Amino acid sequence: MAAAGNVFLRACGRTLTTFCPDAECQWKGPFYFIQGADPQFGLMKAWTHGDTDNGDDEWGEEIKLAEQAVQAVNKLNPKPKFFVLCGDLVHGMPGSRWKKNQEQDLKDVLKNTDQDIPLVFVSGNHDIGNTPTRETIDAYCKNWGDDYFSFWVGGVFFLVLNSQLYFDSSKCPELRQAQDAWLDEQLAVAANQKCKHIIVFQHIPLFLSKPDEDHDYFNLDKSVRQEIMEKFHKAGVKAVFSGHYHRNAGGSYKGLEMVVSSAIGCQLGRDTHGLRVVVVTEEKVVHRYYSLTELGSHGIEKELLDMLPKQ
Repeated sequence: MAAAGNVFLRACGRTLTTFCPDAECQWKGPFYFIQGADPQFGLMKAWTHGDTDNGDDEWGEEIKLAEQAVQAVNKLNPKPKFFVLCGDLVHGMPGSRWKKNQEQDLKDVLKNTDQDIPLVFVSGNHDIGNTPTRETIDAYCKNWGDDYFSFWVGGVFFLVLNSQLYFDSSKCPELRQAQDAWLDEQLAVAANQKCKHIIVFQHIPLFLSKPDEDHDYFNLDKSVRQEIMEKFHKAGVKAVFSGHYHRNAGGSYKGLEMVVSSAIGCQLGRDTHGLRVVVVTEEKVVHRYYSLTELGSHGIEKELLDMLPKQ
């Protein structure tokens, strides 16, 4: 597969053709992947100028950070199984002035990702709108691939969800219902296949630190959250990885770990621009957040490397 085409190898038919289910549904030993979130080209200037609606006309800093992220991932040895971006690929909302330019610049950066490291895209609120419509979701799918899908890697079942449908589906309730029905089917498949782990990717966290925390912009409504958490718990989902918060956070619910990763781009707290390394073993899922500088200069620490098969 050519490196230039890698970014365009999109999920379709609710799956990733990169990974053959027949070959990947059996456990083959420990592996790892890289999670990033919120490159969000345009937010840094908008946030600095206090104009998050119209101030996103420059994104040179985000381009440099995304390039740094790609370079860090490319240098890793052994290579990660994939690199997932958990939403808010760019800052421009659907229909906004700079969105297409921001998306093209991000694609130009991502084209340099090692051809053997598949890219997995997750939709965020800036990608499809705070209140998405069928049109905004269709536009995203044409650009980046399906808004929700599943795939197998080495006996582990991964689910990518459109969390905006859980945040506000008032303009497309039928799409929320379709994702719900699909999710139930997928969890049943996972149970029948006796997968080693189930791991979920979505943009908006279920919660930031406590399962019963109040609802705000950065998490899901409590009633929706409770329903999803219980569904995931009963299905044996091991972890949910998200972004959106632009800070590191997380907690657990009945053994389900909620992992919130800070941004590649604009930081809203004290964390550094970074990526999360996630190691999957037969018994557990272990992860650590690295700054882009740290990961690029030193790679993965020995403690995590020792969990992986010797090359």
